[in-house]
Amino acid sequence: MPVADNLLAARELMAFTLGFHIILACVGVALPAMMLIAEFKGRRNGDEVALDLAKRWSKAAAVLFAVGAVTGTVLSFEMGLLWPRFMERFGDVFGTGFAIEGIFFFTEAIFIAIYIYGWKRIDGWKHWWTGVPIFLAGIGGAFSVVAVNSWMNQPQGYELDAAGNPINVEPLTALFNPATAYEFPHMLLAAYMVVGFGLASVYAVAMLRNPAKRDDRRHRLGLLIPLTVAVILTPIQLFVGDTAARGVADHQPSKFAGFECIQETGPDQTEWIGGICTDEGVKYGIGIPGLDSFLVGFSTDTVVTGLDQIPDDEEPPANTMLHLAFDAMVGIGFALLALGAWFGFAWWRKRDIPATKWFLRAVALSGIGAVVAMEAGWIVTEVGRQPWIVYEVMRTEDAVTEAGGLWFWFGGAVLLYGTLGAVAAFALRRIARREEPGADIAEGGPYAPPPERIGGAER
Repeated sequence: MPVADNLLAARELMAFTLGFHIILACVGVALPAMMLIAEFKGRRNGDEVALDLAKRWSKAAAVLFAVGAVTGTVLSFEMGLLWPRFMERFGDVFGTGFAIEGIFFFTEAIFIAIYIYGWKRIDGWKHWWTGVPIFLAGIGGAFSVVAVNSWMNQPQGYELDAAGNPINVEPLTALFNPATAYEFPHMLLAAYMVVGFGLASVYAVAMLRNPAKRDDRRHRLGLLIPLTVAVILTPIQLFVGDTAARGVADHQPSKFAGFECIQETGPDQTEWIGGICTDEGVKYGIGIPGLDSFLVGFSTDTVVTGLDQIPDDEEPPANTMLHLAFDAMVGIGFALLALGAWFGFAWWRKRDIPATKWFLRAVALSGIGAVVAMEAGWIVTEVGRQPWIVYEVMRTEDAVTEAGGLWFWFGGAVLLYGTLGAVAAFALRRIARREEPGADIAEGGPYAPPPERIGGAER
């Protein structure tokens, strides 16, 4: 198979499996926190509905964790099978991150089992504490994996000998590279937003389909807990994302120039919203003069590197896709910020969610929007680094396998992941359709609507 075809097949296979797995990884990182919050509120207030939510969410977490274990295992094999030269040459540098992630993975698996089987076997707050290691292991695992990716963007912690092989390796220096400082919090917050808005959207859809459920304590609490977490973290995420973009402009100017469609180096760079990137500039976009330079250096006089300073064979591919992916990520982020402001204002005024179907519709769409924004962010990160697998050190085409049959394995991966997705969806529907105890609004309790709202009034 020609190198170019092999490279395309390997990249498409890796992109598909990573794009699928990253959603499950978000669940493994953030859903334990939602479980713990629900159980905490349930035990503190004696709220059986909150405890039932925690129990249901823990079962969903177990299902998705199992599916994620399969997809994650496939990814780990792909690293060695698709990119053998990369692993052979630099495995000693970043391999510590994957080893640490394995420890966190097994810790999370063990305590998920204890947490689920402990509902009827471990009393009171002791059970809640068995969930804390799940929460911590999820964060630790995310850090380990993202630190490896950060190293690929800003490699350090080694020296190269005359043959180009790494020597004097310092694994911890490699993991704690400059990009880790912003990539890790950016991904961690993205995981919580994906799970928060995604989980809230499930209950919003149920409320839209059955108006009677809008005053049901279980559905209201199921919407409020994850939505509150997500809207609190959204403005923090936008700040972290802004910091990350400046870091990319400083350390990966080719990537920044690619997703901002900057052709010529200079000050007073225009920020383009939408449009098609061409060698002559951006077409059909909305331009805001000077804003790009201001965002990078807080002054319109800030000089930003353009693609004219990047060798042709080192420019990132598909700049229009990069640009639109970046715009999608940022645009959805601000839309979710507006949704959070709407929710926060209504709760401040009336201690209740906005009394309109449009709010529930917006929440229902927010889950999809959060996933799209997260996937778009990974497109910017990974495609923007090309043609390098290790930025300015090793080209992706020099790392790919020479083995054939990659398109066959791509088809097999689509079949496998489609099957896993269908099985997971079936299991989650079974969990959701089980009897719903404690849903009687007449009993009152935390998060019930005001008395005048009881009765399922149409919004």
